[in-house]
Amino acid sequence: MPSSNAQPIPAARPVIGEEEIEAAVRVLRSGRVVQGPEVAAFEEGFSELVDGRHCVAVNSGTSALHLLLMALGIGPGDEVIVPSFSFAASANAVRLVGADVVFADIDPDTYCLAPAAVEAAITPRTAAIMPVHLYGHPAAMDRIMAIADKHKLAVVEDACQAHAAALNGTPVGAFGSGGTFSFYPTKNMHSLEGGMISTADAEVARTLRLLRNQGMEQRYANEIVGANMRMTDVSAAVGRVQLAKLPGWTEQRIANAAYLSEHITAPGVVTPVVAEGARHIYHQYTIRVSGDRDAAMAKLTEAGIGNAVYYPTPIHRLKPYWEPDQKAGRNWDLPETERAAAEVVSLPVHPSLTEGDLERIVTAVNALGENL
Repeated sequence: MPSSNAQPIPAARPVIGEEEIEAAVRVLRSGRVVQGPEVAAFEEGFSELVDGRHCVAVNSGTSALHLLLMALGIGPGDEVIVPSFSFAASANAVRLVGADVVFADIDPDTYCLAPAAVEAAITPRTAAIMPVHLYGHPAAMDRIMAIADKHKLAVVEDACQAHAAALNGTPVGAFGSGGTFSFYPTKNMHSLEGGMISTADAEVARTLRLLRNQGMEQRYANEIVGANMRMTDVSAAVGRVQLAKLPGWTEQRIANAAYLSEHITAPGVVTPVVAEGARHIYHQYTIRVSGDRDAAMAKLTEAGIGNAVYYPTPIHRLKPYWEPDQKAGRNWDLPETERAAAEVVSLPVHPSLTEGDLERIVTAVNALGENL
């Protein structure tokens, strides 16, 4: 039990400080509030995070996925291989462009797409692979890119949880045909709300800029059918402040995770595994819990330790996917996905944690060992 004066430790703590507030007010006073100079500067700054690729800012991570698939020409008749162990937006974006979702199983250590499962899922209709860098751990991009090159497939990186993660020195978002990032308030950095798309292809970047702005580069000179998925300058200004803070926050997350992994020793609890060559940036610090997970989470909550399950229901079991697949006679064999969904629990790892907070988390988790 927490002491009487101990405050609960939240699972996540979005940062909106004076610098972010001042940046937003500055833009509001300027009168340039939608897709102006702040957006352009944010795109330029974020490009440094993805090896200098073209960057296109949009209004959410989901929009980033949706527009990238559109820009790559993926649509009806195509299949996209996606992990079921992810947030629904990963698969939703595929459905939104009219393509079919093919689910593949995950690696039990990293929770990212298993390359062997990806290769087994390829059919003549496969157009793209969508690796999700889940929890901030990079997917096995070296092997996935080799598979994609062999079969001439696009690779759409869902890096919405993985700002500044890397594999063998290459940042996520700089491997595939394009990468997507989210700036939702609980992410490692945010812009209140927003998203970013990275691509090495200048023509794809231009198409993305058209798609986000009603299909036009010059006002009333519409070139293609587009949408309104622009980022505001207020969001971009906040994002620029957060981007400058991201390196320090990332190092603090990694340090917090290292402390937790070193000191959590409870039997029945498995701490995160980091693949060789991977830079895990710990959007979530996710353990596996054997035994009664609900009881374990209740005890953590009682001790004042924020905790959550990402994700309790795999996408293939959600109604919009489960019902059509059942009608079509499709049954996905995803044992590692099912096991992860039944065992994972995410603990606080955000950079606002104090040394005392970390000690309390360790104490509460180790106390679970007596009951698992």
